[in-house]
Order: sequence, then structure tokens, then C-alpha cells
Amino acid sequence: MISINELDCVKRMCESQADMISGGVLYAIIEKNRIVWRKASKAFDIKVMDIGFDVSKQNISLEAFQEKKDVIKNVSDPRYGRFKIFEELIKDENGQIVGMFCSLFPKIHPVTKAFKDFAPILVEMFPEGAFFILSDLEKIVDIQRSEKFDIPAIKPGVPFVDNPASVVHKAIQTKKFASENVDSLGNSGTPVRMATYPLCDEDTGDVVGTFGMIIPRGATVNLKNMSNDLTENITGVSSTIEELAASASEIHTNEQNLDNEIKQIISLSEEINEVSSLIKGISDETKMLGLNASIEAARAGDAGKGFGVVAQEIRKLSEQSRSTVPKIAKLTDNIREKVESSSKMSQNSLTSSQEQAAATQEITASIEEITSMSENLNQIVNSL
Repeated sequence: MISINELDCVKRMCESQADMISGGVLYAIIEKNRIVWRKASKAFDIKVMDIGFDVSKQNISLEAFQEKKDVIKNVSDPRYGRFKIFEELIKDENGQIVGMFCSLFPKIHPVTKAFKDFAPILVEMFPEGAFFILSDLEKIVDIQRSEKFDIPAIKPGVPFVDNPASVVHKAIQTKKFASENVDSLGNSGTPVRMATYPLCDEDTGDVVGTFGMIIPRGATVNLKNMSNDLTENITGVSSTIEELAASASEIHTNEQNLDNEIKQIISLSEEINEVSSLIKGISDETKMLGLNASIEAARAGDAGKGFGVVAQEIRKLSEQSRSTVPKIAKLTDNIREKVESSSKMSQNSLTSSQEQAAATQEITASIEEITSMSENLNQIVNSL
């Protein structure tokens, strides 16, 4: 309580130090519900609460008069804002209450109070730029634009969009951080990310405003498009690799069959050599028989002339058979050489097809790993 004898001293002290108080202050003396004296700092003033202002008609409750004691309370009024009031009774020499001395201090959230200090520095730390917004429960209070990014349509005093689905309303209603991606903001056509954090009264816990930021998502969108293109290209490459793997497997099977066929041909050429050896043996035997037949025909004289002709033809046939055997052998050797050469080529081709199949499997495994990385990239981009 303040004695009426001390009132002039209190007034002089308030007038001298009003502008020294951080955040500002409004001092007022109320008698019979009307303001009879006031002193406001430059940083804080409620213009309507001037001398002669009737507080009773403005639904401002003066609890100190009712309770007959000094009162400290918080006031939140859409007309005057948020402030803390110290109500101190003024008594005369007889102890009678003759008035009340009020000290009004604006209640400013720490973020709001520091906005002018941190916002210009922080906003330039975003690579693509950013746009900060400070609001109360109805309108935009302050903004901070960056050199790289600006939204001219958003400025102090403009009501934020009355949309229950907006991030500002979500933050106010839920008292929690809210964010969303917007493909196009206004007429700019720029995809952005909007994020809003509720500002709560430190005494009551009620939401009193919001701090929000808008950042362009150009790099994120480009990254997402690149990720989608990468996924599509990888899918096409993977499909081609699968077809190549199937072809490699089929080639490998065909090479194995060809190798088996060549081995059978080599086996047949060996059998031909055996048959040539048999023919040569028969030829030698036939030659001996023809020689013996000629000797016997000579002994028989004229009676054996016909038999001698036959014996001579037998020897000729034997010679012809004998001369054919080297040709068959040479032909068989040529076939064998060609087949062996083909066999080596087939073996090389078989090895190459095996290596190709193995390489294709490795490429397929790599493609699967890249595909997995691309999917993870998509998830990361979608979360940005």
C-alpha cells in the first residue's frame, strides 16, 4: 500500500525511470474508477487508457478495491493486449482507501522480444533463403525476409488465412509444432515448406502467438525429381540386365550342348580311323590271296588263264583299297584337327559364357543395391 503523503515522490520516481524499464511500462493513478494521472514509456503505451478513462465501463476488474489489498494479476484482452498489473491501494492519513496506483507491464514472449535480434542473423543461414513470421492469435505481427527469398504479400498487420487446416491454426489449436509442404504459395509458383511453432504464456500455458518460417523447396523438389528419374532408369537397366542374364544362361546351355556334340564327332572320327585300319588289313589279305591265285593259275597253264585274270583283278582291287586308306586317314585327320580346333573355341566360348553369367549376376546384385539406395533416397526426400 502507498500512503497519500508518499504519492508525489512515487510519481516523480516513475516519471524519471519509465523509459529505463525494458519492454516499457504504464503507470496510472485511479480514483473512483477513473484515471486521474498516468505516465507511459515510449516502448509501451495503451492510448485509450488516458486521463479520464473509466475502467469500470471497459470491464477491467480492479480486484484490489474489492479485496482491500494489493493484487498482482495477468490480463489478456484483445483490445489492449497482454500485460501484468500491480494494483496497490492508496490510503489517506486515516487509513481510508482513496485510490489505487497501477503499474502495467507488457507481457512479451521471449521469442517475440528477441525477434529483432536473432531473426536477421538466422534467416541468412538457410542456403536457399527463408522467410520468418511472428504472429499473435489473429494477425501477423512482424516478419523477417532474407536476401534470397521474399514473399511480398505477407507483411505485418495482415490477418493470417482463416483456415482450420493451416499450419498456424494447427499450432494454435494443438499447442504443438506443425508443418506442411505446399506446392505453390500464392502467385510465386515456388514449392515451399511451412513450419509453425506455438508461443505459450509462461504463467498460464495458453498460446499467445506463433513463430513460423517458410523455406523454398527448390533443391528438395529437384532432388526428388532426380531420385524418381534414377529409380525409373534403374528399373529399365535392371530389366535389361535380367534379359541379358537369361540370354547368357541360354548361351551357356547351348555352348555346353555344342561341346558335347563336338566330343561325339571326335569319337566318330576315332571310329573311322579304326574302320580304315580294318580296310587296310583286308586289303593286305586280299593282295596276298590275289598273288597266291596268280601263282596257281600259272601252274595250271592254259586251264588257269581265266582264274589268273580274276587273280589280277583282285590284286588291282586290293591296291585300290590300300591307296584309299591313306586318303580316308588324311581326311579323318583333317576332320579331327578341325573338330579339335572347334572344341578349343567351344571351350573358350563356354568359359566366356560362364564368366559373362557370373558378371551378369554381379551386375544384378549391384543394381539391386542401387535400387535399394534409390528407395532410401526417395524416403529421405519425402521426409524433407
